[in-house]
Amino acid sequence: MSQITAGHSVGARLASDETIRDAVSSITDRVEELSGEITDVRGPTDGASADYDALMARAAEVKGRGLLYPYIGSGLGNGALVELADGSVKWDMICGIGVHFFGHSHPELVRASVAGSMEDVAKHGNLQTGFEAYRFGEVLLELAQRNSRLKHAFITTSGAMANESAIKVCYQKNEPASRVLAFKHCFMGRSVTMCQIGDSAAGRDGIPLTTQVDYMPFWNDEAAELVGGKTKFIDHACWRLQQYIDRYPKMHACFIFELVQGEGGFNTAPREFFTSLMDICKANGIAVWDDEIQSFGRTGEMFAYETYDVGDYVDVFCVGKMTQACATLYTEEYNPRGGLLSGTFTGSGQDFAVGTRILELLRDGDYYGESGSIAKHHAAFREQVQGLKSRHPDWFPDAPFAGGDVAGAGVGGMMRFTPFGGDKAKVAAACKACFDEGVILFWCGHGPYHVRMLPPLGAMKLEDWPRVFECIERGLAKAAG
Repeated sequence: MSQITAGHSVGARLASDETIRDAVSSITDRVEELSGEITDVRGPTDGASADYDALMARAAEVKGRGLLYPYIGSGLGNGALVELADGSVKWDMICGIGVHFFGHSHPELVRASVAGSMEDVAKHGNLQTGFEAYRFGEVLLELAQRNSRLKHAFITTSGAMANESAIKVCYQKNEPASRVLAFKHCFMGRSVTMCQIGDSAAGRDGIPLTTQVDYMPFWNDEAAELVGGKTKFIDHACWRLQQYIDRYPKMHACFIFELVQGEGGFNTAPREFFTSLMDICKANGIAVWDDEIQSFGRTGEMFAYETYDVGDYVDVFCVGKMTQACATLYTEEYNPRGGLLSGTFTGSGQDFAVGTRILELLRDGDYYGESGSIAKHHAAFREQVQGLKSRHPDWFPDAPFAGGDVAGAGVGGMMRFTPFGGDKAKVAAACKACFDEGVILFWCGHGPYHVRMLPPLGAMKLEDWPRVFECIERGLAKAAG
């Protein structure tokens, strides 16, 4: 709630009311007390299965098809552990595909959420709003401007909408340019425009193709070796980019950079690969758009553009998922004319209160750098997968063009491993078997396919990793059999 001097409004008096604050503390304390009862993986409560099956059937009826995983949360968890509505408990290693970095029932976020819920309306908008959306934007921009030229932020309700705002900004600045450059295997969201840019045929099945996209090769270590090393691969990519520019002069509005690809397989590249392409973009008036909706907060630094030291190149930037509220940031040069960006909703008071608190926790914590907790967790993850491979080498055959060790790859809190040669059906079956054994995983990539983890490193303990991998080992054994 807005921190305005109490004398200015009755609402400000509500925000500072001691009775309210005591009540928020009481709620937070009680949630924390109950959360503490969740300490390990367990099966359903006796007699709960029939009721849970009925819930699943109702959910399937609403959606029109069965759920991918039989997951309906109870509303409570404890850090990396989450309870389902049947009383079972599982390790959550995918966290809503990267949304819950601080896990489940985190006291600081419960406190912020309860306090943020007491405003006069549930939703804020562009026409009528409290200040909390702008407070979130202020904190985000303050952090972003440490190593970039980003100046302004437009707050919105989802990652796809943040991307929609970004592409509009790029189109307007570089009109009449109508084409988009993107990497092979990219993912941009589920809106009509974004599903056309995303490199997935299934994701745009039946959608008329009206967005003109030119795909660039993404870095791959094995491919680089085949063509003669890093320099030749980068030279080839630059040649491809220049071909597109020469074929469609002044027609590219932007080049979308996922510095770490998410759905595409947790792929990344050397800095020189990105900067060589970005230099060509700058020379040709093409916007450099950094999409960090899945990678923000999880790489070696808070922003992936800091990890790869390319912040000065970035014209437009998108963030979401972990931050709860979503945003498009842009430099002064790309600040759009009035009327281009708007919308009924910017989000809820809870979104902004929790999102701001998350940014503060990331800022003030010890997550980043070579000795930060994210680096330590990544090392612990790799150690566990390597142990799994040493015990079960037949589960980890070579997977061509996996882009790293099949037994542990990725960046920071974006972790993956590649069992069963990266075969899609086997990897999906392994993830579902692991779910049954008490750990929630997902997959990524487009061949080979990988087991993907986005663990709640804001709440997870290093000593949790062996317990998580006990479940994973049981699940892979089932899939292998």
